[in-house]
Amino acid sequence: MNIFRTVFDSPIGRLLLEGTCDAVTGLHFVDSFTEIEIEIEREIKRDEVSGESCALIDAAHAQLAEYFEGRRTVFDVPYSLDRCGEFQRRVLAEVAAIPFGRVTSYGAIAQIIGRPAASRAVGQANGRNPISLFVPCHRVIGSNGKLTGYGGGLPAKQWLLKHEGVLAL
Repeated sequence: MNIFRTVFDSPIGRLLLEGTCDAVTGLHFVDSFTEIEIEIEREIKRDEVSGESCALIDAAHAQLAEYFEGRRTVFDVPYSLDRCGEFQRRVLAEVAAIPFGRVTSYGAIAQIIGRPAASRAVGQANGRNPISLFVPCHRVIGSNGKLTGYGGGLPAKQWLLKHEGVLAL
């Protein structure tokens, strides 16, 4: 099975989009890579030069561009959470259901999945989301209404929530 990757600039930083011709499997912030992941980025640059791609990854990239331009509020490309455990898949299924322009809290998700005392575990599962934006983990905030951690950094989370009209400009 071929994995296709592309790195591109966005208003919230450089992003790595990856997947197969069947599903998006990753959307990551490149600037937050660890040293080990930097070597992966070098590999990705070699892949980019080869010009290899597939229709699904091209469509996902186009939909992300439309989102950042304010022309898209819903993504409709298939994605895979196969690398996630059962608890994380349950959490991310609830996160995926949060509509554009809305937010919820970690505690609310814990209640919905029947684990009311697990808001920290929900936060950890959300924080390991392998396909940010497609599963909009930026739409989950603290129960006190404050912005909490985000893989791309709080400025990126703030930008996304302003972009979606949740926060005042």
